[in-house]
Amino acid sequence: MDEDKNPFPSVLQAALLMLALFLLRAVVGAALYDARDTLGLTEPQCWALETILSNGLMFATVMHALKLTYHELFHPARTSIRGTALALVPRVLLLVPAMVLAVAVVEVVVTRAFPLSEGERALFERMAGNDLATLIVTCLVAPAVEEMFFRGIVLRGFLRRYTRAQAIWCSAALFGLAHLNLYQFVAATLIGALSGWLYTRSRSLVPCIALHASYNTALAVLATLQPADGAAATLPGILWLASVPLAAVGVWLLRRQFDRQDDSARQA
Repeated sequence: MDEDKNPFPSVLQAALLMLALFLLRAVVGAALYDARDTLGLTEPQCWALETILSNGLMFATVMHALKLTYHELFHPARTSIRGTALALVPRVLLLVPAMVLAVAVVEVVVTRAFPLSEGERALFERMAGNDLATLIVTCLVAPAVEEMFFRGIVLRGFLRRYTRAQAIWCSAALFGLAHLNLYQFVAATLIGALSGWLYTRSRSLVPCIALHASYNTALAVLATLQPADGAAATLPGILWLASVPLAAVGVWLLRRQFDRQDDSARQA
């Protein structure tokens, strides 16, 4: 296949990659489940290993096929990783409180329209576990591997095939679908779109992973504080009101930083 005319992946190819990843996770998960007693693994530890091993195998295969290095996947920008992190991560963190509030509102609306079944409620409770293995996967491993897949591979290919808006929203919709439930689809799609915008402007997964990891960490902390009543109810209202101007300042600072980087690139 001519990469210039048919960059990988298309929307269909990305969907098939997602399906292959789900199947790979099922196979790895089944193997770990059968071996958990021999290896002395708990269920959360099995889930953590399943996530790491299945995504590792997928990345190794795809990157070998594309002849792509980890540096090209993770940080194709001209700036250094350290410089990008120092310039963008503090600004990205300003967006997180408003994201948590907005997602909480969206999920309340969806849940009221489509009440959770007992099975779905039990599934979400297991996903919200506060043991160390679950927290490591939720706050560190999952954000890294999901951004590497949906932004580093999928969006990277889409940007060479579609318009920027089409690439961002198609990759974001696939990210939403990957959660396999209606209750997280809308929120995950919106977060995926924001992460996609960060990637297209920075050409780096650093701010994307920072956004995703800090958002997941905020949810984990709030769930620990008051898991039964929802995240938004655990903090004073004034903090949620402050989240909106904080996010506005964060977006403004990010746009200024990206504009400065664009100006430097043009002058180079």
